[in-house]
Amino acid sequence: MSDSLILEVANVETDVLTGIYSEETGRPQPLRISIRAWLRPRPRYTPDCPLTESKNYMDLKFAASDGLPKDVHFKLIESVADHICETLFLQDVRVERIEVKIVKLAISEAGEDIGMTLTRERSAWEAYVG
Repeated sequence: MSDSLILEVANVETDVLTGIYSEETGRPQPLRISIRAWLRPRPRYTPDCPLTESKNYMDLKFAASDGLPKDVHFKLIESVADHICETLFLQDVRVERIEVKIVKLAISEAGEDIGMTLTRERSAWEAYVG
């Protein structure tokens, strides 16, 4: 078994233009986004390791909030997740895998989490985007 480093940001709430129904289009919907990013770890992290030896957690938060375009309507929340994955893969070549969970808060009736989780591997993404 090989070592892994998983960075996580959970439950970032943000408004995104998304949806396919007429009552959803034209206005932002609240989403709750959680991200897990797998990086190739260093052999060892000493007390004086600089931030450049890992990844800033705030990059993950940015990809789930301010990094999402405010003027683009995403029909599917899967498209939102895909945009987040692409942002993180482009930011840092050490990111090997990303998992994005999105919950649509506006459609919850009794506090349940309704949404999806997308997992992308860098190798598959690179093969697709060419």
